[in-house]
Amino acid sequence: MTGHRKQHDERPHRRGGQAPRNRHGAFGSFFGCVFLLALGLPSASHAADWITAWSASPHPRFAPDFILPNTPPKSLTNQTIRQVARLNLGGSKVRVVISNEYNDLPLHIGAASVATAGEGGAIVEGSSQALTFAGAEAIRIPQGARVISDPIERSVSAFDSLAVSIYLPNHSLIESYHWDGVQTAYISGPGNFVADTAFAAEMTNPSRMLLSGIMVDAPADAQAIVLFGDSITDGNCSTVDANHRYPDFLAERLHAAGITNVAIINAGVSGARLFKDGMGESALARLDSEVFAQPGATTMVIMLGINDIGWSAMGLDPWNPVPSSSDVTRMYQMIIDRAHMLGIRILGATLTPFADSFQGAILEGYYSEAKNAVRNEVNAWIRGSGAFDGVIDFDVAVRDPENPDYILEEFDCGDNLHPNDAGYRAMAEFIDLGLLLGN
Repeated sequence: MTGHRKQHDERPHRRGGQAPRNRHGAFGSFFGCVFLLALGLPSASHAADWITAWSASPHPRFAPDFILPNTPPKSLTNQTIRQVARLNLGGSKVRVVISNEYNDLPLHIGAASVATAGEGGAIVEGSSQALTFAGAEAIRIPQGARVISDPIERSVSAFDSLAVSIYLPNHSLIESYHWDGVQTAYISGPGNFVADTAFAAEMTNPSRMLLSGIMVDAPADAQAIVLFGDSITDGNCSTVDANHRYPDFLAERLHAAGITNVAIINAGVSGARLFKDGMGESALARLDSEVFAQPGATTMVIMLGINDIGWSAMGLDPWNPVPSSSDVTRMYQMIIDRAHMLGIRILGATLTPFADSFQGAILEGYYSEAKNAVRNEVNAWIRGSGAFDGVIDFDVAVRDPENPDYILEEFDCGDNLHPNDAGYRAMAEFIDLGLLLGN
């Protein structure tokens, strides 16, 4: 969950507020090939050098009666969205991924561009390049689909910030978005401003809208590591516009160590759960599209389960009993088996302390001693079962040594669950890079 704009994320349903069932089925390898073709990518044997250098996992809008509000406008008409994204891998070409996956209607993109981000919503003068889709500047994205732009020649480096602008000429429903963007998005008044240096925003928004990925034509030896998690992976509570999520710090650490051919893909969704949909689809429902279909993915890190434990038997999910530790670990085992079938290493991350989380707030009940006992049993399994290819002990990284059921005060963002910027940095620094890279 989240204390301020907190968690939840697993894809709720497009219309009725109930999450859609697994759209992708159980055939990870088959889906991966289909997904790459649907995006306009070559087959895996010819696309080894296309790597996702930035991502934000899409999900549908929350149900109207959900405890947290949908942040983006329901629709936009004759308006431009400009969003800033920081890459963590360099390359010689760029492609942009746009999602209409949770819309029951097609989406018309009138124009789109990529530029070097400036201050606020501005771009660096002369840096804008138009995006095309199969040669056309406009595209009609079918309902339930993602599209990827044509490659553009653009030399980019790790930690460059790009501004992606999307013009929506018609009445357009914003059904696919990423709630916990931790980044300011800019929305114009009427007009097409994708190429404008300055950007007069009529409103700003903290979420990612439609934009779900930026890919680069990276060196042939590049690889991707996918961090598959919930709000703690998503960076909830970190400083807005600062790129202080733990995946951001981890990417910086790799480059500081001279490891410049590894992309860190943030597949965190605030509120995500293993078993059920909520603020997004369940883990198995999005595993194919967010992990297995990623070109160059060699390793995944999974940090999920705390919301399955915390949401249960309280206001968010009052009729669902608290899962047992074996319920959680059986789900881990299924994900491990599927990753190994595709030759992907999988590292298990322990669940961090959450004692007294949301105490006195609307989400009180997220924590209990019984729930904490389940967390501790799950962590013992992660550490001792040998089921994962390795373990990242985030619990140890951020807990208070004197009170190990609590997050260390200096790492707590204020809700007794989510780390602050210092906590996220501590998580990234705790990771054994040799283990991460399989050395």
